[in-house]
Amino acid sequence: MKRFAILIAAAAALTPAAAQAHLVVTGMGPIYDGVTHFALSPEDILPVLALALFTGLRGPRHARLALAALAAGWFAGGALISALGLTLPPILAPAMTAALLLVIGGVLAANLELKPLPCAAAAAALGLMRGAADLSGAGAGGSAILNTLGMTATAAALFALAASVTLPLRRLWMIVAARVAGSWVAAAGLLLAGWLLRYGAQVS
Repeated sequence: MKRFAILIAAAAALTPAAAQAHLVVTGMGPIYDGVTHFALSPEDILPVLALALFTGLRGPRHARLALAALAAGWFAGGALISALGLTLPPILAPAMTAALLLVIGGVLAANLELKPLPCAAAAAALGLMRGAADLSGAGAGGSAILNTLGMTATAAALFALAASVTLPLRRLWMIVAARVAGSWVAAAGLLLAGWLLRYGAQVS
């Protein structure tokens, strides 16, 4: 009984006063909040990784253009939606995530031969969608811009690192491994789409 009372007291002491359902607050400033938010968001990480692996397989020019487009799109999407004070409908952000995972994962799995400009356009669209989704409802202000800057820098760094992994790949089994990773990303998007069709957006 005494142990149970201690557990209850510990749980009550550790219960947060307010739930931070959107942006993570680290206490180290809005830039680090943005970095942490990206690092804790699989819906941000997975499409960035998949697109980076794909552009890396296509070559240095594809990867460089896509990296610049991703960073510009991410910052523009986050800055625009926060400046306008907009909030996306609850279903829209997960639906966009499912579409991104399906399309980008499928393109990587198929190892399609795309030119640099379509790759850059896909990267810009990814950045715009995820930047807008991450800053939806955050409101205007300097902290929102700094949040966006932190997310953009982290997304760009992850993209560059992942693309550099596949740039030198020439052996068939290595390329196949990257394509298998794309199929898993597409499968995650399919599962998310099925969940949304069955249950819709779960809003508490």
